[in-house]
Amino acid sequence: MQVLAFRHTPLEGTGSIAAALARHNVACRIVDLPTEPPGLTDVSGLIVMGGPMSVNDDLPWIPYEIAAIQAAHERGIPVLGICLGAQLVARALGALVYPNGEKEIGWFRLRWTDAARADTLFRGLPDPQVVFQWHGETFDLPPGAQHLAYSEVCRNQAFRAGGNIYGIQFHLEVTPGMIAEWLRQDAACGDAREAFAPIDPEAHATALADAAATVFDRWCGLLR
Repeated sequence: MQVLAFRHTPLEGTGSIAAALARHNVACRIVDLPTEPPGLTDVSGLIVMGGPMSVNDDLPWIPYEIAAIQAAHERGIPVLGICLGAQLVARALGALVYPNGEKEIGWFRLRWTDAARADTLFRGLPDPQVVFQWHGETFDLPPGAQHLAYSEVCRNQAFRAGGNIYGIQFHLEVTPGMIAEWLRQDAACGDAREAFAPIDPEAHATALADAAATVFDRWCGLLR
């Protein structure tokens, strides 16, 4: 079994998703900024990771990824979008992506909706759940999608379209090492200065790792 993962920068890899895939004996093929439409032959799932760019940027690879997400949706292939990936999934399914009223950078409390409490991936998670955020844009829900999570300053934090297409705005996949590396990067540190408080990579790492293992193990269960 194999999943395809779109990576938009080496800094934003699959993190704890990789550990879940390994536990379920699922291979992962990384594609960096596709230069042609990626094929989905023999692909059991599609993962779309984060990145510092915008869905609204005029970048040549964006149409290829959107087409792949749409093809996966049409074929019933599970899709998992993280941060920029969630915005790409939203756009692929017909929703708008635009600047959020405030940037969320650092650790923030998240609340689950009633739909999330019955959802295959998110049921039973603590409420509130502290998660790691690093974004300045948000999205409308795609038509017919289920609203799953929200924060104080960003309403649409997660959604499910159909039974197996998920968009997650927050970074459930990050490890303390990934956060520390983001903070060492010049571009990221510029954004980090906009955080409300200094960012401690370890602050809520254990609870985040527990939630990530639950959610990503369950997502692996959707794969054919």
